[in-house]
Amino acid sequence: MAEKKEKLFDMFPPVSTEEWMAKINVDLKGADFNKKLVWRTNEGFNVMPFYRKEDIEGLPSVGSMPGQYPYVRGTKTNNDWLIRQQILGSTADEINANARHAIDKGVESLGISMRGLEASDLAAVLEGIDLAKVEVNIICCPRKAEEMAKALVAIVEKAGVKDSFKGSIGFDPFKRLLKHGLEFPKDLKETALAVYEAVKPVEGIRCFAVDSFLLNNAGAYITQELGYALAWGAEWMTLMTEAGLTPCEVNKRIKFNMGISSNYFMELAKFRAGRMLWAEIVKAYGADEECCKMAVHAVTSEFNMTIYDAHVNLLRSMTETMSAALAGVDSIETLPFDLVYTTPDEFSERIARNQQHLLRDESHLDKVVDPAGGSYYIETLTSSIAAQAWKVFNEVEDNGGFYALLKKGEIQAKVNESGVKRHVDVARRKEILLGTNQYPNINEMALDKIKNGDCACGCGCSNDAEDGAVEYLNFDRAASQFEQLRLDTERAANRPKVFMLTIGNLAMRLARAQFSGNFFGCAGYEIIDNNGFATVKEGVDAAVEKGADVVVLCSSDDEYAEYAPEAYKELDGRAMFVVAGAPACMEELKAQGIENFIHVRVNVLDTLVDFNAKLLK
Repeated sequence: MAEKKEKLFDMFPPVSTEEWMAKINVDLKGADFNKKLVWRTNEGFNVMPFYRKEDIEGLPSVGSMPGQYPYVRGTKTNNDWLIRQQILGSTADEINANARHAIDKGVESLGISMRGLEASDLAAVLEGIDLAKVEVNIICCPRKAEEMAKALVAIVEKAGVKDSFKGSIGFDPFKRLLKHGLEFPKDLKETALAVYEAVKPVEGIRCFAVDSFLLNNAGAYITQELGYALAWGAEWMTLMTEAGLTPCEVNKRIKFNMGISSNYFMELAKFRAGRMLWAEIVKAYGADEECCKMAVHAVTSEFNMTIYDAHVNLLRSMTETMSAALAGVDSIETLPFDLVYTTPDEFSERIARNQQHLLRDESHLDKVVDPAGGSYYIETLTSSIAAQAWKVFNEVEDNGGFYALLKKGEIQAKVNESGVKRHVDVARRKEILLGTNQYPNINEMALDKIKNGDCACGCGCSNDAEDGAVEYLNFDRAASQFEQLRLDTERAANRPKVFMLTIGNLAMRLARAQFSGNFFGCAGYEIIDNNGFATVKEGVDAAVEKGADVVVLCSSDDEYAEYAPEAYKELDGRAMFVVAGAPACMEELKAQGIENFIHVRVNVLDTLVDFNAKLLK
């Protein structure tokens, strides 16, 4: 048998790209290839329907190995990552108990919020925690960062784990401008240098935060988040090298805290592109290649989390976590699925932790370094994202740098502009949020489960910008406007009823009834579906008997010319009348007084807002 082995692919002749294109064009039957099969992304480049070996020839990632400059394939020789959880509590003892519980359940990296507490409380917060084995990341107001840093260093030195400790102090003076349009009230360089001097005795503490997850949560596109994150990091490099530190000293203290959207392959490529570009930037400051590594923590997105059908958040966060894991980040925080409407409980926190355990300990994603390496598609995506992010980075640098543009509000304005566009795409169903703007659970109620109120930052910042302040980020989630619709419906005295008047062509009436049920279900209306009626009068009588507020005629385009005028006249204003579709006779129907048509090209949100205004009186 060994002598008869054959190579399978030797049996098939090679096929050129030109031959593939010829076959595709035959199958398209005259349709335009670019319009039908090329994906025009919001990130500023096109994605082809297929890629081949020649597409990745000459790309920088192809000739490198994991752990080697420019680190596109990772900064490590393994693919392991730390499982992180944010620890909350109102007292030091409560935070300590929650942290120790999380560690017992498999957490290896703690994000400890010290908002409302002082540096003197840190010893109690970390009591009984093995600082040699657990990464500790302190989240605090930037004005308290220096004293928190000193307290942490003292605790680490007392524990005798200086050489093995890993962690960070989240010193982010730019957050006030991003979240509130307000400048950091102290001298930036002087304060940053003081924080650096405070952490200097412990090599494993990073203190200069790049919190680009804020941009992600405001709706930034992937290339925007990456480009601005690089400019943010470069701001730290410039500021601190001008203060007298070496490029290597600065980069070893920078930590990128990046978001992860649900765009699976692009997010995977984003982290690969980010490492490559950051290595080039740090090297340009004069650092050795070994000092050009990017330290990345990734956190799943809040922008696409929903209140209704909240367990779908688990599906979103799972794919997001998988993107970051396969991309080779250093640590990941998977947010609890109920975060946006209540304080996460033991169940939701356990599920969030276990999502990562499933990927690492059961699916073994930690066993293969850069599993995406060599993929024609992902390698090309990496290169394309890098090119677009580099344009964003250079635009910032050419106009004065990250801090200068923040103070003018220009970065905030551009991210908000992207957020608005994404909200429009959600409203028109170009961007799908399962359970919110598509296939909603129409009988779910959410008012009683919403416990979260307005959140303060905890460091004396108002949620409203002061007079004269610049524009700040809008953190409205993608689902927020649809959720407001449904909450308004829940609060109404009477829940509107939508009746499907199905008649005529069986396939078309069923398809349009399903479409219409999904459409009006997005506003939380009661949907009354039907198998079909023999006559229009029979359907209208049934609708009136059910007390319908809206009657949707569901049939075929050819039959609407007959059925729509008859149904409209028979209904005689006893309910709002809607035609499901955009038939050729639509203008003739409008001339007869029929105003409401729903179809795939309408803005779902705007249409439902109009219905709410008329029905919820």
